[in-house]
Amino acid sequence: MERFDSSRPYRIHERVALRPEPFGALAYHYGNRRLNFLRAPELVALVESLGDHESPRAAFAASGIESRRWPSFEKALASLAASDFLVAS
Repeated sequence: MERFDSSRPYRIHERVALRPEPFGALAYHYGNRRLNFLRAPELVALVESLGDHESPRAAFAASGIESRRWPSFEKALASLAASDFLVAS
């Protein structure tokens, strides 16, 4: 498994569906049948926007999320990538 690199482009895996919820979203991977909870609406918006940016860092910069919160969001993205919810593009 490759280490998450926030300078590389990522996108949502084509077999992942996001279902909006009041707390953020449920993410379900139809390939590996895993379920993840995205526990912040800002994280959902960030994940959905990844494919529109050259890297997660660029997505952070465009997101309006306070920079002090970036490390926790980057950790969440790394976890999603490790579970194949996100793939390098």
